[in-house]
Amino acid sequence: MVTLTKEVNIAGIKLGGNNPPLIIAGPCVIESEDVTLHTAQRLKDICGSGGLPFVFKCSYDKANRTSIKSFRGPGIEKGLRILSDIKSRLNIPVISDVHSVAEIKPASEALDALQIPAFLCRQTDLISAAAETGKPVNIKKGQFLAPWDVKNIIEKFTAEGNHNLFITERGASFGYNNLVVDFRAFPIMRSFGYPVIFDVTHSLQLPGGHGSSSGGQREFAEPLARAAVAVGVDGLFFEVHPEPEKALCDGPNMIKLDDVLNLLKTIKALHQVIKGS
Repeated sequence: MVTLTKEVNIAGIKLGGNNPPLIIAGPCVIESEDVTLHTAQRLKDICGSGGLPFVFKCSYDKANRTSIKSFRGPGIEKGLRILSDIKSRLNIPVISDVHSVAEIKPASEALDALQIPAFLCRQTDLISAAAETGKPVNIKKGQFLAPWDVKNIIEKFTAEGNHNLFITERGASFGYNNLVVDFRAFPIMRSFGYPVIFDVTHSLQLPGGHGSSSGGQREFAEPLARAAVAVGVDGLFFEVHPEPEKALCDGPNMIKLDDVLNLLKTIKALHQVIKGS
């Protein structure tokens, strides 16, 4: 029996409760307006045809790249303008990372939900400022945290009176340049009552595995996604790109856009079996 979590509303998209799994997907970072818009449109169409709720994710700034030479994105001003345009043109919710308290106000005015990256999940001031907006917030569990440590994050967030929170698992550090997913983490984190997302593609990263950049193992995306749905997660997070081998960030672990449809068909079918049981 899978425990139901609190329902969170993201601009009309319902997450948690007894709803179908939410798909959060998009390129790692805004590379260009054309690529970002094209990917968002295709993902909207694919999720719509599969009957799965969808929130578009893309970062305006990747502040935690391995190398100083790595591409970070267009920055907050141009990036939020691009995301706002996609939100308006396609009528879809958008989410992106915030890295500092100073980013919270402009980001909350443009985005439907905020995301706190895994490396910043214990930053109390950032969590509190995000909660104060009243917006839905996704906090990624750090690779260095145990699943039961998430309870402290939840208490920091809800202390501001905001309960529009969901938590994302993105793997745990396993030695050097490697991550592993402990599937016991999902029921533990969901037991605190808030929706839990599985970040499939970031869990397949090999952090710093290429020296000045991270590697990845996208070939394991489908089996891990299937396992997470079977365990009973509330949603899945994928980084997607039309041509991952040419992507400017996280290419080795991103899913090719043309492969998303079949993957989501599998996820939807498995979810229906689990729900029926």
